[in-house]
Amino acid sequence: MEIGANTPAVVTGGASGLGEATARALAAKGAKVAIFDLQEEKGKAVAADIGGIFCEVNVTDDASVDAGFAKARAAHGQERILVNCAGTGSAIKTAKRDRNTGEISHYPLDAFNWLIQINLVGTFRCVAKSAAGMMTLDPLTENGDRGAIVNTASVAGEDGQIGQVAYSASKAGVIGMTLPIARDLMNEGIRINTILPGIFETPLMNAAPPQVKDALAASVPFPKRLGAPPEYAHLAMAMIENDYFNGEDVRLDGAIRMAPR
Repeated sequence: MEIGANTPAVVTGGASGLGEATARALAAKGAKVAIFDLQEEKGKAVAADIGGIFCEVNVTDDASVDAGFAKARAAHGQERILVNCAGTGSAIKTAKRDRNTGEISHYPLDAFNWLIQINLVGTFRCVAKSAAGMMTLDPLTENGDRGAIVNTASVAGEDGQIGQVAYSASKAGVIGMTLPIARDLMNEGIRINTILPGIFETPLMNAAPPQVKDALAASVPFPKRLGAPPEYAHLAMAMIENDYFNGEDVRLDGAIRMAPR
């Protein structure tokens, strides 16, 4: 799909990291971008910088997502592009034994569900609502193209580490729903693909000590460094612009395969 001047787009998690890089890449092509995020100050600053709009959105809440789409569509029109970057992570073992006391505990189910609700259900909520909106649009081409969706999973969805059970489950769910959604929407001219980032320079990663970041970078086969958000955005743009790119889950990780810890 060609990204022309004023093409309406929505990027969840667009206030920072992978989402910000994607929002900027879309705007550079002329798209009118709506940023869905909970970080109001950062989101407004990015939106102002790229000529877009900020919508304070909690992807776990139906009403919040509906309000975000309503605001974005009122400003820019029905989106033809959706990129889902909103998400979070945690590190808790399924069950563990305290080294000092010997006490045994398990992963709090509320915490497990919270992460699933953000990463998996939140992603699907935005996909379903956006796809329904895209279906109201006239096709752009003789092939019937109406829109394109890009989701964000993680290499942890395929080789999760110790303590990543909830995170891995949420991202594996995003991977697993890609092909069925592509099939659901195949007669509507709406494509969907998923990126599985490896270890990237994001705000969360930037908070880690330098020695930790250096060790992680050294574990990448090639190039031996952390991924840069614009590299994620570059792949997202290829998925959007290449009309034959559909139903795929693509690792973007420098060939890394995560060790148990």
